[in-house]
Amino acid sequence: MVQHTNGRYPAHEIPDIVIRRLPIYVRTLRALVAAGYETVSSDDLAAQIGVTAAQIRRDLSYFGKFGKQGKGYEVATLVSEILHILNLDRQWDVALCGYGHLGQAIAAYRGFEPSSFRIAAVFDREPEHIGVMTAAGVPVRPDIEITSVVRAMGIRMGIVAVPERAAQDVADALVAGGVTAILNYAPVIVRVPEGVWMREIDPISAMQSMTYYLDSHTEPAPRVDPCPAPIRPMHAAGD
Repeated sequence: MVQHTNGRYPAHEIPDIVIRRLPIYVRTLRALVAAGYETVSSDDLAAQIGVTAAQIRRDLSYFGKFGKQGKGYEVATLVSEILHILNLDRQWDVALCGYGHLGQAIAAYRGFEPSSFRIAAVFDREPEHIGVMTAAGVPVRPDIEITSVVRAMGIRMGIVAVPERAAQDVADALVAGGVTAILNYAPVIVRVPEGVWMREIDPISAMQSMTYYLDSHTEPAPRVDPCPAPIRPMHAAGD
């Protein structure tokens, strides 16, 4: 039995980097479940992810006591507990703003299907896109309806996939409708009020931050690999 003490630390006292690592833990643990593992030690889990065992134990300690000395973690149970911590044991409706090439790709992304997210509303300003049905059967609405539709549907998460010039207006409309979490693909800094969480996805900036190293001999820093290593045989479990 996991001694789970959600709320042991106030949310603002948990480092954001810890929250960012939790989905990587879930993905790795799910791969272990699929491979038939029932338990895993912190050492072996750390080897799969690319962090230290101490880091994993420290991250999980913010939320309670997991695992047993000498027995490690029950993999399926730990997956369930982390999903609960992340509020992923329920479905979240998402508003997608922008139905150009990027927006269409996001709407068609099948990775949403097995996850806790559903593109429930889609908006665009181009007349030729209005009224189009996505593959999931969601109609594209005019962007002037963002605030009213988001509020009426109780949507709290939005995706901004519009040109740079429109990103701030779209984010403002989402926030006005009650959205408090925004994933921004536009290559521009979007300002949001306190209490709204923003994540930027900018592949160009990411590549620009790596070209500096291409002609240098600097070794890459240790990192959490977003693609877990292939499942390897585990050692005897230990917490």
